[in-house]
Amino acid sequence: MTTMRPRVWARRRRQVQLDLGGELVEMTKHDNGWWESSTELSHGDDYAFRIDGGDPRPDPRALWLPNGVHEHARVYDHDRYEWADGDWRGIALEGSVVYELHIGTFTADGTFDAAIERLDHLVDLGVDLVEVLPVASYDGPRGWGYDGVGIYAVHEPYGGPDGFKRFVDACHQRHLGVVLDVVYNHLGPVGNYHGEFGPYFNEHYSTPWGPAVNYSGRGSDDVRRWAIDNALMWLRDYHVDGLRLDAVHAIVDTRAMHLLEEMSRDVAALANHTQRPLFLIAESDLNDPRLVTAREAGGYGLTAQWADDPHHALHALLTGERQGYYCDFGSIATLAKAMESPYHHAGTWSAFRGRTHGRPLDRGRISGSRFVTYLHNHDQVGNRATGDRMSSYVSPGRLRIGAALTLCSPYVPMLFMGEEWGATTPWQFFTSFTDPSVAAKVKSGRQHEFAAHGWADADVPDPQDPQTFERSILDWAEPGKDEHRELLDWHRELIALRKSRPELTDPWLPTVRTSCDEDERWLVVRRGAVAIVVNLADEPRDVPVEAGTVEEILLASGEIDVRGTHIHMPAETVTIVTLR
Repeated sequence: MTTMRPRVWARRRRQVQLDLGGELVEMTKHDNGWWESSTELSHGDDYAFRIDGGDPRPDPRALWLPNGVHEHARVYDHDRYEWADGDWRGIALEGSVVYELHIGTFTADGTFDAAIERLDHLVDLGVDLVEVLPVASYDGPRGWGYDGVGIYAVHEPYGGPDGFKRFVDACHQRHLGVVLDVVYNHLGPVGNYHGEFGPYFNEHYSTPWGPAVNYSGRGSDDVRRWAIDNALMWLRDYHVDGLRLDAVHAIVDTRAMHLLEEMSRDVAALANHTQRPLFLIAESDLNDPRLVTAREAGGYGLTAQWADDPHHALHALLTGERQGYYCDFGSIATLAKAMESPYHHAGTWSAFRGRTHGRPLDRGRISGSRFVTYLHNHDQVGNRATGDRMSSYVSPGRLRIGAALTLCSPYVPMLFMGEEWGATTPWQFFTSFTDPSVAAKVKSGRQHEFAAHGWADADVPDPQDPQTFERSILDWAEPGKDEHRELLDWHRELIALRKSRPELTDPWLPTVRTSCDEDERWLVVRRGAVAIVVNLADEPRDVPVEAGTVEEILLASGEIDVRGTHIHMPAETVTIVTLR
């Protein structure tokens, strides 16, 4: 039986005791700020730490928190789980289609085991990677997961560590890779005891969610290892294929080697050792290509980043919305530019920010596969006042156009759960904080935030109300209904087409050419011999396809008529053709 001797980093603390549920054992301090105990614990044993005579606190590196983030940790032995994915050799992000889901609302039961029962739907859809919102342990049973505090432990209501391993195992057996969303820019406001152990936070800097994590101040060496070791744990011990790093622009690091570069280096070393591809995807608001530039070329070496500008360009055009950051988008020409380059703002003026934003990107040097884009994601749906999906306020024709432009883009496309059938269930912001004062602050904060976007307080559901969570659960009866089945079939056909035509997975951005007419409301995107032809007008149009003529119609959302170098298209339709 494998045993472990508890150890914890508690820099500058005078006393650390191991709490075994009534029995206190003195721990020994070493010069590096780590405290160790000679007591040996086994899988299933509960333990906590008392710092300078204080209350018992869970281990900041606890692998199992079965009773929540305030209670004793439990020893977890990774070697006890018997994996069945021995034939899995990994999957590359390049060329894949990603599907984002939240375990708690993906099914009515909200567990890993219940999610496994729906994986065959994803296989039939044709996706390659399942991106899971954060599963790190957080306060309360319900939440998005971005307020995690036990970042090494899997949220128990989802099924705990063994449950997550069963989920990853089941994905791999179906040839689906797994991406896990992780948060290193902040910790949640409830159950966050890390500051009692050591300088986990830098009080000189703050984020929208509280003090910044201390990655470059005094005592930050072990804080950096706490984050990097966590990333390696998910990839190594849970067999996860990639990580999505939340809001890296909120990571404050003034060192010569940024945390992201150091993490990228260590993940690359692990990939070499395991002989399977492992990747890191950043969420960033900076439009800075250094994130995805190779370390050898002076970048951070991340595999990819989420690209918001193509989404904003597509959303603003399809919906007509111009509030907030959408004020910088909305024209067909802007969307055409976003199909050729992921940065609309590349050192250029942003009216929303009142300043220039971004940095130029060389399309000939950085592959389109280094950018993940989408028509929906958890933020773009959940951060609307009522969490309403585009299917509730955009015509079916425009939904099909949005799906076609996303899945036929030169980037890595991602779908948000239920998008493929036009789910009518909203996805709202929900929490279950046990501290009433924190719950009240979250509610008022959401109302204040949405007031700036023109939504009334009455439109914003109470995040703490259980019904807010329950409304957000997918309805799995919908895909079988006629009004949803057609859109689901459209997504299946688009994904199959993307995989059948090498032009559509070619990430070399210089091969993407666009033409458009703002007045006539049409757009053509050329991907080699393949053209995505769009009529955004509310009446039929004859859309020119440059100097070529149509050789084959690959897919169309309406009845079209080829007329030489023009295609006669009904209102709000898209067709994909080959040209000669």
